[in-house]
Amino acid sequence: QLQASGGGLARAGGSLRLSCKASRMILSTFWNTDFDWYHQAPGNERELVASSSRDGSTNYADSVKGRFTISRDNAKKTVYLQMNSLKTEDTAVYFCHARGPGLDYWGKGTLVTVSS
Repeated sequence: QLQASGGGLARAGGSLRLSCKASRMILSTFWNTDFDWYHQAPGNERELVASSSRDGSTNYADSVKGRFTISRDNAKKTVYLQMNSLKTEDTAVYFCHARGPGLDYWGKGTLVTVSS
C-alpha cells in the first residue's frame, strides 16, 4: 500500500527528501488518512518523527523541529518528508505509516545515512 523512497547517503548539514506514495489507495481514502514518518536507529525502538493529519495539522518530534517538514500532495497521493540540516543522529531507517478509519498500514523502510 505504501512505497517509501528517497533515502540514501548525505553529509551532515545536507538535505534529503523522502517520499511515501500510496499508489493503491483511492483518492478519497487518502484525503481522510493521517500519515506519519517514523525512524528506527540500530538498537533503538521505532520513534515518531512527524505527522500530517487529514485536517492539515502537522506535528514534529522535538529533535527535528525546524529542520524537517512533512507535507502531502493529495493529487499525487504522496507524503513527503523534507529533511534539512541533517545530523549524524538522524541516521536510521525511515518508515511511512498511514492510519485512518479501518486502516493501519506500514511501508517498507528507507535507509538514511548521515556522515560527518
